[in-house]
Amino acid sequence: MSRSIAIVGDRFMLPSVFADHITAACGNGVDIRILEQPWPDEPMEHGYAGSKLDGLKEFMGQPDDIVEFIGEAELLVTHLAPISRSMLERLPKLKFVAVSRGGPVNIDMQAARDHNVLVVNTPGRNASAVAEFTIGAILAETRLIRSGHEALRGGEWRGDLYRADRTGRELGEMTVGIIGYGAIGSRVVKLLKAFGCKILVADPYVQLSAADRNDGVEHVALGQLLARADIVTLHARVTAETTGFIGREALARIRQGAFLINTARGPLVDYAALHDALASGHLGGAMLDTFAVEPVPADWPLLQLPNVTLTPHIAGASVRTVTVAAEQAAEEVRRFLAGEPPLNPC
Repeated sequence: MSRSIAIVGDRFMLPSVFADHITAACGNGVDIRILEQPWPDEPMEHGYAGSKLDGLKEFMGQPDDIVEFIGEAELLVTHLAPISRSMLERLPKLKFVAVSRGGPVNIDMQAARDHNVLVVNTPGRNASAVAEFTIGAILAETRLIRSGHEALRGGEWRGDLYRADRTGRELGEMTVGIIGYGAIGSRVVKLLKAFGCKILVADPYVQLSAADRNDGVEHVALGQLLARADIVTLHARVTAETTGFIGREALARIRQGAFLINTARGPLVDYAALHDALASGHLGGAMLDTFAVEPVPADWPLLQLPNVTLTPHIAGASVRTVTVAAEQAAEEVRRFLAGEPPLNPC
């Protein structure tokens, strides 16, 4: 008898790609139906500023519509569709949820446990994409790529950017501080080694790999990293401990003229404090890809500052991210159907 699988994807995480990988992994003994949501052409809900659905973060879709689509399916593969407690109460046959994300922020995990629903995710799906983007973000700020581009587009030839007192510095002469040493942070370390810069890592929950220790990477406390780094790049998860932890006190400890890079999560940063640090010149610049509220308001003060680069949460957006997530989800589905333990349970 075929096992029923519902797939809720979107215009980035294409449901057809997931269906193809699941079919390849599981054969024809599965009955798959797919739903494509309109993200990113339409914004998702962001619960960091106050969730509209049982405390869930970053989701898309109305509960009634999602429940109706899942119906009698035993397995769900989703990117952004929410699964709340009230929804699970209406989905008695659902036993497995694969979330194609690094964290199940759109799933009520306690409710899933209470209903004996196994939830798995796809950690590291976009680690390569975000790490590469982070290197690009660092170079855009430190080598004045953004400044030169904006001026030239506006009809101004910034020859003054060649002046010794204004031009950029090479990574090889700087110290880069990486906060968070997970799948992304550790890959940023690997990429940075080619530039010859000094690398500091702050993460109290992990130890450096032997290779990184042998290559001179230092594992330091957060305060020491902030005081020593010319560039601070964030790769931590949002927790009660890290929410807003880059605030006025932390920014005051960062050395004068340093750069802040955030390709992790918006709630890590106190944006009012960051605005003041940039406007005063204490920070040399910042590059931000994630925000507490997305999309950002058109009148957001940070949009008016000349020393900040902003991108619309695209660090993890690559074709490879989709295929990696689909491969991971398909393997988890295969293992569940075969009665094997999951690789990445939440």
